[in-house]
Amino acid sequence: MTATAAKPSAPAAAKVASAGKSNRAQFKDKEKPTDIRDSNIEAAKAVADAVRTSLGPKGMDKMIQGKTGDVTITNDGATILKEMQVFHPAARMLVELSKAQDIEAGDGTTSVVVLCGALLDAARKLLKRGIHPTTISEAFQLAQSKAVEVLTSIAYPIKLSDRDSLIKMASTSLNSKVVSQHSALLAPLSVDAVLSVIDPETATNVNLKDIRVVSKVGGTVEDTRMINGVVLTQKAQATGVTRVERAKIALIQFQLSPPKTDMDNQIVISDYTQMDRILREERAYILDLCKKIKKSGANVILIQKSILRDALNDMALHFLTKMKVMVVKDIERDEIDFITRTLGCRPIASADHMLPEHLGLAELCEEVHIGGGNKVVSITGCQSSAKTCSVLVQGSNKLIAEEAERSIHDALCVMRCLVKNKHMIAGGGAPETELNIKLAKYAETLSGVDSHCVRAFAEALEIIPFTLAENAGLSPINIVTELRNRHAQGEAMAGINVKKSCITNITEENVLQPLLVSISAVTLASETVRAILKIDDIVNTR
Repeated sequence: MTATAAKPSAPAAAKVASAGKSNRAQFKDKEKPTDIRDSNIEAAKAVADAVRTSLGPKGMDKMIQGKTGDVTITNDGATILKEMQVFHPAARMLVELSKAQDIEAGDGTTSVVVLCGALLDAARKLLKRGIHPTTISEAFQLAQSKAVEVLTSIAYPIKLSDRDSLIKMASTSLNSKVVSQHSALLAPLSVDAVLSVIDPETATNVNLKDIRVVSKVGGTVEDTRMINGVVLTQKAQATGVTRVERAKIALIQFQLSPPKTDMDNQIVISDYTQMDRILREERAYILDLCKKIKKSGANVILIQKSILRDALNDMALHFLTKMKVMVVKDIERDEIDFITRTLGCRPIASADHMLPEHLGLAELCEEVHIGGGNKVVSITGCQSSAKTCSVLVQGSNKLIAEEAERSIHDALCVMRCLVKNKHMIAGGGAPETELNIKLAKYAETLSGVDSHCVRAFAEALEIIPFTLAENAGLSPINIVTELRNRHAQGEAMAGINVKKSCITNITEENVLQPLLVSISAVTLASETVRAILKIDDIVNTR
């Protein structure tokens, strides 16, 4: 007796087939978020790897060529990423991260991107183990809070009156720059610039707009100096006056040239008498302006740049030469605020407002030669009560001058961090290694998946000492292992000494940094990683 299997009916077979298709569709839907996350992490890691070789005092520089052929040489993470063409939206988040660190702390822009790359790598490994992205994100939040606690516990307070310690921290910031060999000059200059615009006893922040950094080609970086007053990169006009003592300075926003109509016009002249009349009117108009300037008592005039017509014509220059008035034209609009605060003058929009009370007073206004045939106008001895200063950065070529300006900006930002949060910690990979040890112990107190995630966060922090050693040409595995061992024995200040190629107490080598830089780096990197993990789809709009 043989048994025959009953064949399923046609509707039943169709149901099974449709169920199989829907299962496959669901499976594909579950695959898509994973692919999106992998794509985002890969793109962001590519950006982090691009700047990783620039980390630390032995880091390499990048040469960036713009669309117009302009070349920039720098190893400042924020500058590199700002100039890079980044198309992937997740990779752009790292560019924004570096910009946020630049605004918040001013230094550590490379470290924060490298750290973010390492945390993303750790998150990818956890995702492959099947841990849910939200769980990883929450555990990273726990680890970040604990990291801030640990960093605060190993920091020690500093007073703004302790100038030597401030100079050591500014030097640490400058040591990784192209102009590191000039840090002995630039670090004290940065400290003095910040201390001159704040009250060290009561200050809780620094407005860096009170310090105007001006770069000019000519001389060398060693000629860089701080000036208690205003430095203008424009030359004095050829009125024969290049030095004025007890200067009365007028900042004018009107033009010393014949007026023009609002729209294009043509004047048809049929004979010479009409031409003479136009020239006489023009002469009378300009002479009237110059007389009003002279009547106010001004002997130095700063003229704002104008795109509508000439700020100064030959006839006005002729009259002002006779009146022995020094003239500087083409003052940029964004310089007006600093100049008015420093000189204590008011911008004058019309010749009718040329009054003595609107003028600024200064001991000396002179044109100074700075080498290479270049000149600047220096105004010192200002009698206003404003706390401002200028830094004139010089360099043998444009690339060096601009990089020196960026380096001084970073050093000024380090000082601002110290004014905001008056604590400092060691550098050289010491805080990251200490965090690694403390967070690993903290992970042991947690249970379940959180413990795994916090441990992964702790291990990711080792990327900083690892990269420092790698860029210095040392064996990263040996150095990081020894560093971890020294910290496990209680040496919280042990760090990588790249000059001696070994591990020493890094505070003895004066490698110090503000607490705010490290806290900001860990916080911002962690927040960016959590944001990237939460993304499960990219939707393009029309």
